[in-house]
Amino acid sequence: MYTKFRWERILRLSWQRVALTLMVVVLVNVFLTSVFIVWSGAPVGKTFVLLMQGGFGSLFALTETLTRATPLIFTGLAVAVAFKAKFYNIGAEGQLYLGALATVAVGSLPTVDSILPTSVWFGLMLLAGFLAGAMILLFCAWLKAYLGVDEVVTTLLLNFIILLFVSMMLNGPMKDPSALGWPQSMAINGQLELTKLIAQTRLHTGLLLALAAALLCWILLKFTVLGLSIRSVGANPNAARFMGLPVLRTVLLTSLLSGGLAGLAGVVEVAGRTGYVTLDMSPGYGMTGVIIALLVALNPLGVIVAAIFVAGVLVGADSMSRAIAVPTYLADLIVSMVLLTTMAGSLLLKFKLVRRKHM
Repeated sequence: MYTKFRWERILRLSWQRVALTLMVVVLVNVFLTSVFIVWSGAPVGKTFVLLMQGGFGSLFALTETLTRATPLIFTGLAVAVAFKAKFYNIGAEGQLYLGALATVAVGSLPTVDSILPTSVWFGLMLLAGFLAGAMILLFCAWLKAYLGVDEVVTTLLLNFIILLFVSMMLNGPMKDPSALGWPQSMAINGQLELTKLIAQTRLHTGLLLALAAALLCWILLKFTVLGLSIRSVGANPNAARFMGLPVLRTVLLTSLLSGGLAGLAGVVEVAGRTGYVTLDMSPGYGMTGVIIALLVALNPLGVIVAAIFVAGVLVGADSMSRAIAVPTYLADLIVSMVLLTTMAGSLLLKFKLVRRKHM
């Protein structure tokens, strides 16, 4: 007789198991993060306190966190929607930059206020940013659908190609002549900039657009025919095809929506924060969107919470670093630890390890 261990799927999930798993995930994450904090030579308790204070401890800290969370909500939604259909969009960073470039192309025209009302021009600017991100991802979806090219490869490599293209534009046709040689685009017209939600802060109305986008994505996935198709294709494309669902059309529409959402991240960054495009405009918002989407199991409403949490950690790390000389890279480590422990916790919620005795 010998004992064999195997994983079995949990058919009924109890609230006790959920609560226990959540507690274990939090404790393991705190422990692992503390190990690296001690390794860096910083006091654990003070580091965590400064981290939270820097991200959420004051009105200024909170507005900075929400400002940084705004593009993260859009990139998180872009990844969540695509991943729901098992279309792995890893190129939100490039799509963000294309959206930003399209925003400047439309918003910097000198005759903005003399041809159409400002609200119409702003709508055209949003549309341009959306389409810029959508079209490039649609191209990747077409390559997958008709040529069998893996979208992970195309979307990932296009990030580098797009950044080179943006660099060429910033040093060429779209370069600001008043930037004193700095690679920077022309600025959009002032009347097209997003208004501030709180005076004397950087928090802008792009946050409201991001929240509305998250709500609309949740409604789309949960209550519409297209949402059902997206979820069905993601669950089992062969079964979806057998049921008569348009798998190819669903993937193409999903790519349009996903790329467009990432493009809108570029729109709100330009219209709400910078006013122009630079090569360092995004500190990795696209790749961080992947982490955010995975943290909440691709739930559009959960993306809001995860984006605010991640943004708070990143903003708090800047303040913490200045206070106790801890590297800001600790924030990336914390976010990575949270992702790994959360994914491990989700495994424990779906499966259990059982012992079987065999003769």
